[in-house]
Amino acid sequence: MASFLLPLLAPVSPSPRLLSSSRSYFLLASQTLPLLPRCPRVAHRVLVSPPRALPDTAVGAAEALRGALADAFLASPPTWRSAAVSNLAVFVAASPLLLSGLSASGFAAAYLLGTLTWRAFGHKGLILVAAYFVAGTAATKLKIKQKEALGVAEKRGGRRGPGSVIGSSAAGCVCALLSIYNVGGSALAKLWILGFVASFCTKLSDTVSSEIGKAYGRTTYLVTTFKVVPRGTEGAISIEGTLAGILASILLANVGYLLGQLNNDVVNVLNISAGGILAVLMQQLLVSWRS
Repeated sequence: MASFLLPLLAPVSPSPRLLSSSRSYFLLASQTLPLLPRCPRVAHRVLVSPPRALPDTAVGAAEALRGALADAFLASPPTWRSAAVSNLAVFVAASPLLLSGLSASGFAAAYLLGTLTWRAFGHKGLILVAAYFVAGTAATKLKIKQKEALGVAEKRGGRRGPGSVIGSSAAGCVCALLSIYNVGGSALAKLWILGFVASFCTKLSDTVSSEIGKAYGRTTYLVTTFKVVPRGTEGAISIEGTLAGILASILLANVGYLLGQLNNDVVNVLNISAGGILAVLMQQLLVSWRS
């Protein structure tokens, strides 16, 4: 009995012929059965709203501002209004650079100086003052940490205040006012321009010689006695600082010449440079003698 049931309980494995016939049936069915049609894909369109046009009032205001700036820059001769507007545009655009070398109150004083300069000598005068500012600030910032350690650096990290701005530009402002009010007529007009350029050449020579002397001067001497003194001593000079001051004065005088503010070419450049150096030495002499 058990031997009779064993074949019935054994697992039944399909024969190869059956597998082959079933595979063929399914392949045939897949080829003969009709395929359902696919639904067409619907493209999802993203509606992008067109850019909104600026209101007419904003466009009109922008055009009016552009026109006002163009009129201010091109005004010849400059007026007080055109000078103030032009200088304001320049100061806003260059504020990061200006605030790196000026305090907030110094920035305001420099704006007044720039407006006066533009009113007297136009954009060329402002370019000369800008060249003076860039060169003087670069010399002041040079080795600022070393100067601070020695106690001879400018306050506020080299950022100059209104006192320094007014003191540096006092002679130039006088020349600008004399030119604005046409003191002496056309006979002295060139003299006021010459004095304006010479004043900033002199001040730049003073600033550069002092700052370079503090940074690189190996030996500093008093002008009156030629006694060796520490760096930063009032009335002291150094060879390195003096040579740098001469070069700075010559370079700024050449800027004035390229801007057309100097005539007689090389003669005025040399005269202004020599006069600037002489003025600096006389100042140091008086300071040394007083101390």
